[in-house]
Amino acid sequence: MATLRDIRRRISGVKSTQKITKAMKMVAAAKLRRAQEAILQARPYARKMAEMLRHLSGKVDVTKYPQLAQRPVEKVAIVVVSADRGLCGAFNTNIVRAAVHHIQRNYGELNASGKLRLVCVGKKGYEYFNKRKYEILFKHVGILNALNFGTARTIVGEIAGAYNAGEFDKVEIVYNEFKNAVQQRIVIEQFLPIPPETAEEKESGKSHSLVDYIYEPSSDEIVSALVPKHLNFQLWRILLESNAAFFGAQMTAMDNATTNAKEMIRTLELSYNKARQASITKELLEIVSGAEALKKAG
Repeated sequence: MATLRDIRRRISGVKSTQKITKAMKMVAAAKLRRAQEAILQARPYARKMAEMLRHLSGKVDVTKYPQLAQRPVEKVAIVVVSADRGLCGAFNTNIVRAAVHHIQRNYGELNASGKLRLVCVGKKGYEYFNKRKYEILFKHVGILNALNFGTARTIVGEIAGAYNAGEFDKVEIVYNEFKNAVQQRIVIEQFLPIPPETAEEKESGKSHSLVDYIYEPSSDEIVSALVPKHLNFQLWRILLESNAAFFGAQMTAMDNATTNAKEMIRTLELSYNKARQASITKELLEIVSGAEALKKAG
């Protein structure tokens, strides 16, 4: 049975941990506010740019643009966006599990034949896949601590360069989309080639929501300029989504840890009081027994 000193030490240790988790929760909440503002500002621009590009792609010869032209899929690259740090609940575990499941379900044969490659953004995803001998084409670790648009442009340059060189025929990205402070949604979306307008969009009439403008300069020139901007900004949006989702997950995890620590302290204090009461009762019994023995001896 634990002594009173052991219980006091445990209570002290849990209280120290509670202070740390509470501080981490407050830091994550402050960073979440800034990250949430950034993603809410980026979404409309990214959405409108994608809409404009899909509209223009119907007016040009897409075979002239490798980023738009669909080709037979023989080699695939999967970009996995995880976090660089832990203490965020199941954030990293869920993204890795979703990526593995997606690979096994859709690209099992390509993976077995060495025709599937990974691009790991974030330390946790890289550590997982590197240990399991997946072929990693590029890795970017430590970039999420200080996000900037230049980083997104660098990653896109590497991916687009390899794609244009024919190293793979399709690129998909697996990431956490920010919904709110306590909810993230894992998204798997095609990055290259840029997805064309879907049949559902055409049937719903969304394809006619844009006015058929006369473009100056030509549609081809606009598409040539818009494609790299689109790819850079879409990846930037994805990094912002994952960053905001991470801070939301971390804030929730630290809040749960703080609550659990409070409950553990309550339980330990109850055990301490019971042990202390038992010790006092034992001492009283020994005193009374000693006094009775002295009376009988006298």
